[in-house]
Amino acid sequence: MSLSDDQLERYARQIVLKEIGGEGQKRLLRARVVIVGAGGIGSPAIQYLAAAGVGQLTIIDDDKVSLSNLQRQTLFGTAEVGEPKVGLAAKKVEALNPDVLVQAVDERINALNAQRLIAGAQVVLDGSDNFETRLTVADHALAATVPLVSASVAQFEGQLALFRGWETDKPCYRCLVGSDPDRPEASCSDQGVLGAVAGILGSLAAMEAIRAITGFGEDTAGKLLLIDARSLRLRTVKLTKDPGCPACKV
Repeated sequence: MSLSDDQLERYARQIVLKEIGGEGQKRLLRARVVIVGAGGIGSPAIQYLAAAGVGQLTIIDDDKVSLSNLQRQTLFGTAEVGEPKVGLAAKKVEALNPDVLVQAVDERINALNAQRLIAGAQVVLDGSDNFETRLTVADHALAATVPLVSASVAQFEGQLALFRGWETDKPCYRCLVGSDPDRPEASCSDQGVLGAVAGILGSLAAMEAIRAITGFGEDTAGKLLLIDARSLRLRTVKLTKDPGCPACKV
C-alpha cells in the first residue's frame, strides 16, 4: 500500500519518528485492534489508536453512558447519558479519522463469543472492569496467539502489562493473577478512581498496542508497570513464567 498525500500530512509527526516511519504507519493502517471496554481506560485508548491511524478497531462493551462515567470517560458528554457506549464511540472515531473502520459490538465478551471477536486481530487491549472478563479475554488471546495489552486502575493506582504467553520465556496473564474468578473485587463505585489516572493508563495501553504493531523500542512483554499517583512513582517489575500455569505451560 502507499500513503496518500492526506495521510502523509495527517500522520507526519509519527512518520518522522525513525522508529516508526512510513512502513510503521502502513502497518498501523493495516492492523486490527480489539478493545474490550469503552470506559475510563478504553476511552483514551480508542481516541489515541484512532488518531494514530490503526485501520480497524473492534470496540466491545454492552454498557450505556451514565452520569457518573463522565468524570473519567472522555469520549462521552452530558447529552449522551443513557446511550450505548459503543455506538457513540464509533461515531467519535469516524469524526476523528475517516481512515479507521470501526466495528461496534454492543455485547459483553464471554466464552461463547470471544474466539470470534478476537480472531484476526493484531492486538487485544483489555480495559474491562471485572476479573472474570479479564480471564476470558486473556485465555482467548493466548489461544489465538494475539498479544494482550492489559490495563487496570483503582483509586490512585494503575498497572499495565503486555502478554505473549505462548512464547516459552514469556508469562501469560494467569501466571500473574492466578485462576480464581470468584475472588472478591471492589468496584469503581465502591473504592473510587481519579479520572486522570484512568487517562494515563488508557494512553499507555494505546502506546503498547502501537508498539506491538510497529515494533518500536524495547520489547516490554513480561514486564509489569505499576503507577502510584499519590507519590508520582512508577515502578517496573519483571514477571516470570509460572511453570505450573495450566494456561501457557509448554
